[in-house]
Amino acid sequence: MKIISKKKPEKSLLSRLKQHAGRSNTGRITIRHRGGGSRRLYRQVDFGQGHIDMTGKVLAIEYDPNRSSLLALVQYDNEEKAYLLAPHELKVGDEVITKEKAEIKTGNRMRLVNIPVGTTVYNIEVVPERGGKLVRGAGVAAQVLAHDAGYTHVRMPSSEARKISSKSFASIGSMSNPEHRYKVIRKAGSRRLKGWRPTVRGTAMNPVDHPHGGGEGRTGRGMKYPKTPWGKHALGVKTRKKKWSDKLIMQKRKKKKRKK
Repeated sequence: MKIISKKKPEKSLLSRLKQHAGRSNTGRITIRHRGGGSRRLYRQVDFGQGHIDMTGKVLAIEYDPNRSSLLALVQYDNEEKAYLLAPHELKVGDEVITKEKAEIKTGNRMRLVNIPVGTTVYNIEVVPERGGKLVRGAGVAAQVLAHDAGYTHVRMPSSEARKISSKSFASIGSMSNPEHRYKVIRKAGSRRLKGWRPTVRGTAMNPVDHPHGGGEGRTGRGMKYPKTPWGKHALGVKTRKKKWSDKLIMQKRKKKKRKK
């Protein structure tokens, strides 16, 4: 990409990232088909943008192996440097600022209560002063719908509408690298370098290894609904766990029509 600067990552903002190969802190595999891959260094991203009322100048737009979006290396008035999530169309030399109320400009960050209705935002805080947690993937954006009784109504990229505290900070614009969704992995080696190991179909296994296994030749799964390797429903089941923030959901996301 032409927008990515030709420079090495900022050494002072790098740290070692240990590989866990899909294992939890107890050593059990909690995410299957992970392991190997290229070694990565972690970029210390300032999701909260803690430099309040300081203007930051964009020195570079960089690739990050740990996320789908790009990063912006910013230098503030006090000579400190930080990595921020880069919005779409942010360029080297642009200036960004974090304030209670700032100019409605791409990359600027302010409280939701001061953002006009209809504005697209990203990197939104769930709890004020805790740093951005929502809308951080490549090319995504949320939209401010309304302000009401201390809450701001926001439409998420999933089409879900929810209430978020108006005191929470959010950044103006949409996330960078929108063409990420169209990228095609052309060979198995590329996927292995990303840390993904081969995945075997359940119907190709033996009955002892998977509920879909067994049979002669290319046999179907032979049941009304697909199952996980542990015998639970695999399609059409709710996977979202109940959270305290569920009461803030105003409209659930629209279900995607499954291709037949």
